[in-house]
Amino acid sequence: MADFRLRREEVLDGESLKAMLEESPARAAQAILLAAGEGVLDAQALLGQILLDGQGIARDPVLAVRWFGIAARRGHPMARNMLGRCHEHGWGCVADSSVAARHYRLAAEAGLDWGMYNYANLLATGRGVAEDQAQALNLYRRAAEAGHAKSMNLLGRYLEDGRCCPADPLAAVQWYRRSAEGGDFRGQFSHAAVLAGDGRIDEALGWLRKALAAGNVNFLRVSSESLSGASHPEIRAMAPIYRQRLLQLTPLQ
Repeated sequence: MADFRLRREEVLDGESLKAMLEESPARAAQAILLAAGEGVLDAQALLGQILLDGQGIARDPVLAVRWFGIAARRGHPMARNMLGRCHEHGWGCVADSSVAARHYRLAAEAGLDWGMYNYANLLATGRGVAEDQAQALNLYRRAAEAGHAKSMNLLGRYLEDGRCCPADPLAAVQWYRRSAEGGDFRGQFSHAAVLAGDGRIDEALGWLRKALAAGNVNFLRVSSESLSGASHPEIRAMAPIYRQRLLQLTPLQ
């Protein structure tokens, strides 16, 4: 087992600290606390994350926001993005989409793909900022080109619909495939729809099962309704499986 003690002269980067968390969250949390106190920037951002998640340490969203703020002010783009997440969802602070938008914008301007994606989501829906589909598309495209799988799927949607750009179904198909291969469950569902439309049912079912395993409650709810109207019986048969998974993930009222 690794020795997680952190000597004053030893500076650990974010990847080393994340590796510690995978092996022993409680012991790693102590190393992260010490490193954050020593001013290690990645550790300060990661401390915010483990406080938010309760990973190896007592969950404390309010304190998480403080550490994200410390790291963000020191120039950590992901900490800035996480401040946006906290303000968007009301984790450890009052929910405020306009404040979230400001943090996402700063993270995006720092070149963070997640910041681009989250800011684009607010622009696309007009939450916290004026709706701006063209700017949202530009951010999705930049994030997708940087390798962000969720943005790839949304870029595909814009290209398929011809929203704020010339319709390009062939490019949309390619972005859906790349999103699916990148691990995004919505991209996997989009890619499966393309495959099913081409009659490649077995391949489509494989991607639908991957999306099922990773999808969240909202995705499963919408997707189960979509699948129930599918023309191919094997695809349609996935609808009750999606609904069953939805029931497993939905807390009892």
